[in-house]
Amino acid sequence: MAKVDGPRTTITLDRAERRNALSLDLMREVLAELDQLSDECAVVVIDASGPAFSAGHDLAEMTARDDAFYDELFAVCTEMMLRLHELPQPVIAKVQGVATAAGCQLVAACDLAVAVDTATFATPGVRIGLFCSTPMVPLTRAIGRKRALQMLLTGEPINAATALDWGLVNQVVSAHELDAAVDELVSQIVRFSPRVIGLGKRAFYDQVERAERDAYEHVKPVMAGNAASADAQEGIAAFLEKRPPVWPAT
Repeated sequence: MAKVDGPRTTITLDRAERRNALSLDLMREVLAELDQLSDECAVVVIDASGPAFSAGHDLAEMTARDDAFYDELFAVCTEMMLRLHELPQPVIAKVQGVATAAGCQLVAACDLAVAVDTATFATPGVRIGLFCSTPMVPLTRAIGRKRALQMLLTGEPINAATALDWGLVNQVVSAHELDAAVDELVSQIVRFSPRVIGLGKRAFYDQVERAERDAYEHVKPVMAGNAASADAQEGIAAFLEKRPPVWPAT
């Protein structure tokens, strides 16, 4: 499921026969892979096999189960989504096809997303009597209230162009450009200090839902500490000396 290529780790959802439905076992596997990321990993890419990115939870395992199963299923799902934000590494969704329900949630939970122009996104749970309450959390934060409610209340899909316009994805490309587009995004990120990237990502999520003054109070010491760090001092010196920076070892 996981492939390491230098500073990049790719985790592939590999249940093409089930449209990469997020079964309890699959989500546990993803969490296990995230727990095993090496110190050299600077970027994580979430990929998928087959024509669908993910069709959401596996409905076949959600029939006639006891309350404990449903509690565990959504607890593990929530843990997986939160872990993507807690990682110091940026996480990129590589969306090669449809992403619905918890699959759409996964795209929204990733830090960045690149999608093919034929991809579609939906939160259609309302159609089967299962409102997409957990997908609603990152979706609302990614695209805003009115747009999220439109998707949640109607269950209607949006196309890739709309997802780009609404801010659910960062970039839309043709299928033959997808690999190159993700590679370019990875290459742009891995040039920089992993320590500073991790610091910045953590600060971003810590401040993003705070009121403005509170957000400033939170990030002021982060910025000050960063400025005094060996990474910033090397970066500033390299800029002034017109040379590439050599980041201190992690």
